[in-house]
Amino acid sequence: MSGVYVKICGLRSAADARVAVEAAADAVGIVLSSTSPRAATDAEALDVIGASASADSVLVVHDLSIDDAIAAVERLGADVLQLHGYSDDDVRRAVAALPRVWRAAAGESAAAGSLGEEALLLDSAVPGSGERWDLGALETPEGRWLLAGGLSPDNVAQAVADARPWGVDVSSGVESSRGVKSQELIRAFVVAAKSA
Repeated sequence: MSGVYVKICGLRSAADARVAVEAAADAVGIVLSSTSPRAATDAEALDVIGASASADSVLVVHDLSIDDAIAAVERLGADVLQLHGYSDDDVRRAVAALPRVWRAAAGESAAAGSLGEEALLLDSAVPGSGERWDLGALETPEGRWLLAGGLSPDNVAQAVADARPWGVDVSSGVESSRGVKSQELIRAFVVAAKSA
């Protein structure tokens, strides 16, 4: 199965990671931010990474210091560091220290790769809220970028058709309740995104 790059974010169990990978997701996201309802412990992060060797493992951070974020990637053996709300200087430090860094921008368009990051993730104004974009008003960036915010199995194919992102990212849109993933919705999301 080819098509758009798909990341399932906010995973905390090996079982959910295996479902995502078996459904042909390209990446799994592990949140290491203490204020998130999807925050994973180191042990949970290692379980997810271990169960998803054929997909990119992405550590998502917004409230760690940049040094702690870089150290977490190295400690856990994740493939990618995804930074939310960090200064340009912090992003550049991470890019200098790690092979793969993604940068998230909330609520506004930005230039993908402008700070040396591999990809740009465009999230809604309130990341992790499930708030949807007005795709008609979205200024799509050049380069490699992922669309996030308010996506679900029901709307991802249309969002891909409208915005033409390189990739899509989902968390709340594949949950049965806040912070609890639905394996059925994970499968349905990947299928819908890849068929777009």
